[in-house]
Amino acid sequence: MSPDEYCQNKAAQSGSSFYYSFLFLPNEKRRAITALYAFCREVDDVVDDCTDTGVARQKLAWWHQQVSALFQDRADHPVMQALLPHRDRCQLTAERMHAVIEGMEMDLDQSRYLDWPGLKKYCWHAASVVGQLSVGVFGYNNPATLEYAEKLGIAFQLTNIIRDVGDDARRGRIYLPVNELQKHDVKAAEILNGEYSDRFNALMRDQTERAKTFYREALAALPDEDRRNQRPGLAMAAIYYALLLEIERDQWQVLHQRISLTPIRKLWLAWKTWVTGGRRLANQLNK
Repeated sequence: MSPDEYCQNKAAQSGSSFYYSFLFLPNEKRRAITALYAFCREVDDVVDDCTDTGVARQKLAWWHQQVSALFQDRADHPVMQALLPHRDRCQLTAERMHAVIEGMEMDLDQSRYLDWPGLKKYCWHAASVVGQLSVGVFGYNNPATLEYAEKLGIAFQLTNIIRDVGDDARRGRIYLPVNELQKHDVKAAEILNGEYSDRFNALMRDQTERAKTFYREALAALPDEDRRNQRPGLAMAAIYYALLLEIERDQWQVLHQRISLTPIRKLWLAWKTWVTGGRRLANQLNK
């Protein structure tokens, strides 16, 4: 199996919205973003699959070494071998790739966040920096596109957090800020036990509005000159925003199930966004 085939398999197996978002890219960019996504999946899987925290730390330390090797023109792992030809053209930086791994390390260090500033920092490591790496793959001219990527990454991560409240709780994690649980008088035990209430809905409504705000701010920050190149990110935004609306329509029934969109719907949203350049999504957000 070639390095590119390894990365393609890693991306396809996940069924993620990332996969549908870059189906329409030209071959070279598709290979680059698939390799970048495979890197993110590899380090994320370390935290998800390792029950021993010490082993997980060792594996993440090894990935830090692999990132350093990539920028010394060496590549041992198939993912790094796939990334190497694209490293310079796509403006990948060691600092950002290390930051992705540091986000995984945050999951080993804490399972609760006291307030929004703390959670926002986690969202930056978990998603914003991935967005900034991705816009380099897609191509951009205006530095403001990095701000778009940062805000869109936070919107994506908040959508993930809202969708996965139940799944995360079963792993002993609650990403919703502690002070906001207290504001709505929602006890951690209620979430861990899967108990719905009007108070829980009010809490989730606030999280949803925060996510919508970041979607709006992200699209507003995207310069027109880079909009065409950034269609893959806009396609993903259309998919994630549709998921957020689906969860809202379902009254945040996320404690006992994982709400998702069908593959056909994801593909349709990605294609529609690619064709329209994200105008449909912009209209939705401005309503």
